[in-house]
Amino acid sequence: MLKRSNLLSILMIFPTLFFSTSVLANTGNYLDLTSHWIGYLAILLFAFAYCLVMLEDVIHLRKSKPVLIAAGIIWAMIGFYYSQHGMSHAGEAAFRHNLLEYAELFFFLLVAMTYINTMEERKLFDALRSWMVNKGFSLRLVFWLTGILAFFISPIADNLTTALLMCAIVMKVGEGNHKFILLSCINIVVAANAGGAFSPFGDITTLMVWQKGVVDFTTFFALFIPSVVNFLIPAIIFSLFIPKMDTKSDGEIIQLKRGARRIVALFLVTIFFAVAGHSFLGMPPVLGMMTGLGLLQFFAFFLRKTQKDHYKYAMAHTVDKKEHERLRALGNGAPFDIFTKVAKAEWDTLLFFYGVVLCVGGLGFIGYLSMVSEVMYSNWDPTYANVFVGMLSAVVDNIPVMFAVLSMHPDMSTGQWLLVTLTAGVGGSMLSIGSAAGVALMGQARGIYTFGAHLKWTPVIALGYIASILVHLWVNASYF
Repeated sequence: MLKRSNLLSILMIFPTLFFSTSVLANTGNYLDLTSHWIGYLAILLFAFAYCLVMLEDVIHLRKSKPVLIAAGIIWAMIGFYYSQHGMSHAGEAAFRHNLLEYAELFFFLLVAMTYINTMEERKLFDALRSWMVNKGFSLRLVFWLTGILAFFISPIADNLTTALLMCAIVMKVGEGNHKFILLSCINIVVAANAGGAFSPFGDITTLMVWQKGVVDFTTFFALFIPSVVNFLIPAIIFSLFIPKMDTKSDGEIIQLKRGARRIVALFLVTIFFAVAGHSFLGMPPVLGMMTGLGLLQFFAFFLRKTQKDHYKYAMAHTVDKKEHERLRALGNGAPFDIFTKVAKAEWDTLLFFYGVVLCVGGLGFIGYLSMVSEVMYSNWDPTYANVFVGMLSAVVDNIPVMFAVLSMHPDMSTGQWLLVTLTAGVGGSMLSIGSAAGVALMGQARGIYTFGAHLKWTPVIALGYIASILVHLWVNASYF
């Protein structure tokens, strides 16, 4: 769902920058096109494409389509101009560099999405939802449980899947109580985004920072306390408005499919491979993830080969009629196929990510990122610049924002890199359109959780945002 930012939003604040550099200043293998028509047209293309992305829910055009086309045109213009100046190799090398950065993230995310889809197919998330509904908890307790679970699940799963799962619980137990559903949805969005901020796996932005090597794996956990503060302050205020009512159980029981728990274990092993390979062998994390995908494929092969024998044995040793029916239903299902899980990966998000990375990379190669970096990270205090990045991510997607920051290569301390990771991760919670989790829940709780309803509680969320920044500056002062 993943998801947030538009470099243009930064550039629009400093329009005079476009006229401050000489046209086509040749600096070795780099041609400054910031004052050339190619540069202006590239910005207009990216701006138009991103407007279509932001209107996705209105015009029903998948967000990957406009950015894919914009990326193609931008790099075609760059390639044409560089070839005219006998420097086609420089343009090709720049494109390949951006493509390689995307490829590493693509395969990493593909494996993670495959595991999450596999767990969903094995009924793991449905079983969790059923357990909570059948416990008959009070609405206030469900509010806190869904928020806490969203906070701790999102560092492992993506915040979109986590938010959808928790929202399904809220919609089930709070049916008819719109105020409870609204506040719980806002709480889930805040919790999922906050939880993803302190883990390299919790959000695409943290993953990009880790893979870039600017922050070590274990160092991310220094953001745990600021992330907790970001979640707790709004949650405490929201909880005061939750009605004191009990929920009713619907009696539905969800049975896990065979191998569900072992797939969770394989996912943890896969994460270990990625971390260990990067930390001890110096290899990209994607190597460990792809190895883990191979393990999942072998396990899928094992499940297919042993499915019939397993259920025959279980049926022969079961007396209870209801258990017979359950086993028959599970045994007659289609054999587990790992490639159906790959097919269900969020391809629109992955292709959108490609378009954004190549668009921002193209603007950077043209010369705009260095200009913005000069303003934000040389003329401003880095703390103010990084806080601004978080506010920007509330309006647009944080993926291009973070990719733009990484492409600028600002000279910052580890504390500042942690700060921009935190703000880009949690800043999107201030508006419903600021994160993939928020956009998804607007569709799932349509008519209840809306942009306007979320906006009314933005000041409360902003308190958590400000508090988390202050706590980070205090608790992690040694990193600055």
